[in-house]
Amino acid sequence: MRVSVVVDEKAKGVVKKEKKKEGFKMIIAHGGRSPTDAFSKLEDYVCSLLGVTTRNLSLVNGNITLTALQRVAGSDSCMTENIQSDKVMMGESGASNSNATSQAQTMESNITKKRRKRSIVWDHFTEIITSEGSTKAKCDYCFIEYVFKTKDDTSTLLSHMLKCPKRPTIVDKKQSNLGFQSALGGSQGDVAVVTWKFEQEECRKALCRMVIVDEIPFSFVEKEGYRDFMKVAQPYFRIPSRSTVTRDCFDLFNEEKQKLKRFFIETKQRVCITTDTWTSIQRINYMCITAHWINSEWNMHKRIINLCPIVSHKGEDMANGIGRCLREWGINKIFTVTVDNASSNDVTVKELSKQLTKMGTNLMNGTHLHVRCMAHIMNLVVQDGLKESSVSIERVRHAVRYVRQSPARLKRFKECFDVEQLNSKKTLCLDVPTRWNSTYLMLRRAIEFECAFSHYASSEIGLRHYLEHSYIDVRIPTGELLSSDWDNVKRITKFLEIFYLLTLKISGSRYVTSNIHFLEICAVAVYLKQLIANEDTVLSEMAKNMKENFNKYWGDPGKMNKIIFISCILDPRYKIESVGFALVKMFGVDPGATIQAEVTKYMTSLFSEYVKSSSKGVVLASSSDCSSLDTLTSGLSGSQASTQNIGLLESLMQDIKKYKSGSGGVDTRTELDKYLGEETEDDTKEFDVLLWWKLNSARFPILAEMARDILAVPVSSVASECAFSTGGRLLDSFRSSLTPKLVQALVCLQDWLRNEKLKQPISVEEDLDKIEQLE
Repeated sequence: MRVSVVVDEKAKGVVKKEKKKEGFKMIIAHGGRSPTDAFSKLEDYVCSLLGVTTRNLSLVNGNITLTALQRVAGSDSCMTENIQSDKVMMGESGASNSNATSQAQTMESNITKKRRKRSIVWDHFTEIITSEGSTKAKCDYCFIEYVFKTKDDTSTLLSHMLKCPKRPTIVDKKQSNLGFQSALGGSQGDVAVVTWKFEQEECRKALCRMVIVDEIPFSFVEKEGYRDFMKVAQPYFRIPSRSTVTRDCFDLFNEEKQKLKRFFIETKQRVCITTDTWTSIQRINYMCITAHWINSEWNMHKRIINLCPIVSHKGEDMANGIGRCLREWGINKIFTVTVDNASSNDVTVKELSKQLTKMGTNLMNGTHLHVRCMAHIMNLVVQDGLKESSVSIERVRHAVRYVRQSPARLKRFKECFDVEQLNSKKTLCLDVPTRWNSTYLMLRRAIEFECAFSHYASSEIGLRHYLEHSYIDVRIPTGELLSSDWDNVKRITKFLEIFYLLTLKISGSRYVTSNIHFLEICAVAVYLKQLIANEDTVLSEMAKNMKENFNKYWGDPGKMNKIIFISCILDPRYKIESVGFALVKMFGVDPGATIQAEVTKYMTSLFSEYVKSSSKGVVLASSSDCSSLDTLTSGLSGSQASTQNIGLLESLMQDIKKYKSGSGGVDTRTELDKYLGEETEDDTKEFDVLLWWKLNSARFPILAEMARDILAVPVSSVASECAFSTGGRLLDSFRSSLTPKLVQALVCLQDWLRNEKLKQPISVEEDLDKIEQLE
């Protein structure tokens, strides 16, 4: 109920008071010299006139308003019921008593029906009239006033309602809420109660990570479906534009890059790198550089540190690009560079070795710097064997190609599954000429569908006609696919499976691969020798062709990198005995013994380099201690005698050490000699070479440092090649306008975000369990 009383505009003065009565806000304003008494009498008069007892009276610029307010059950707002409006004209004196009213006032009752306010904001706002006569809407919670022109102009009010900090139902962004997440280490379905609060910046970072890791286009954030989803999932999240997401990706890239760069500078970590080149759909030459290392906690790490465009694939240009990248990251200690067998890579490694020599960080003058990719060599070796493969492989390849050429043929081929009772949802795959492992996968899948092929060939005359009129080579027809062809394909597939599994094993980047490098090479050499003497002419011919290419890279031990032998020796399961046996098995007795002596000599020289580098710090520290001691004792009397006594004592201690070493009282063996003199560990599947060195690094501190660098050597460049797979998906025909700088940020960030943190927490319980197993 609202009653309005109009007072003379000449009333002087305005007095405002704020009172709280029964939980509601009351604003009182009145014109005149005695507002309190006059207003009290006027209030009594109006209430008696209307017959109400609830008092909430306001007088603003001559307008007196009495509002009957009531709280609605289950609502957080106050509802106002407008029943009627009475206008009372008062005299200039503004008197409100009964006498003045009867003499000077003209009362006019006017009952009007107002338009219903339909917007939800009026459940949280109250319409008021200011002293200037303008209409405003006042928030019922924080009492902020907004000007609006019409009743329908509520967009500003709605925006305030959603974010009003004093609204009871609003989510306080600073207040943590309870949430649920999957419990770490628990079984499936276990959850843990955690605290959570909404953070706009954290949500933007999470959105940025999702775009990078899942390779989502930037325009995804502007899609209608995503925006509708976010309105339901989190309406308080302000969705950024594609340009903002792009800037966030660059900011995240710079932030993560500075963390990684700070790690390399502070730890002065020696790293091994792999590199490869790629030409994108934009016809831009890219070079990828990946760093591999083992940290102080003996955890294997790899990070893509650069994906930059290069001028050409020439060795000099690639070496200059690698040099710029290393200087940018503050890395000057490179142990090895793993590349494929392209001739330009030989020039690249030589030029890079010169740069490292100028910096004074080229160990052993770069003798072991160049490591050839084992996976690439295996690819070349097997391809040579498949070039002279039997006609059976060609017949299977043509049959697979014929079925895959038409959807109708493929449908009829799958109908043969039901006839032959083959319960499989797999389909045929065709190989790629440059990838021998795809040939293996094609043959393995075709063998599973041998019965379906036989049934299809008997019912489909088109397949037989196609095989009879297709050619393997010029004037060499393919011919019909026979049962003997399937027998040959099965033997060849079993033969290729060994190389396929070996390629998968050496292509990993999250575990040590260099410790088994040489033993795997030796196993392949022995296997090829056995196949050459095999009665199976098909396999024997394939093995001969493969052995010729095998000897180009691993037939001459003088051309082999010594690191592949030393990494095997530093595995406590093998040591020098296993390497010596494998050398004799691969090259013979005399050549094997010669190579073993050379490897031992090179390993001793390399260990001496690490001893020198570690002793430099000790010498510098001792010299600084001596200089500080001399400074402190320079003012004391008898300092020369003290210095002479110290020198005499040191000389005496040296004589004592020589005497003990001569009489056998002191063990003069180095850490390397002690390590090689111990028994080998049991070769079990649970054995972890990095954990062993972590537990024994205190006994062999210098040798452990050398083992960290050698065991981190990757024997394949697959880690860098995988980056090009990501780049190929990013730079498709729909996103070919991405700049090289943005491509680098996306590829590097995806690799960094998918990898674990640099410093992993140590699990004492797991380490103790493994220690007990080793003991």
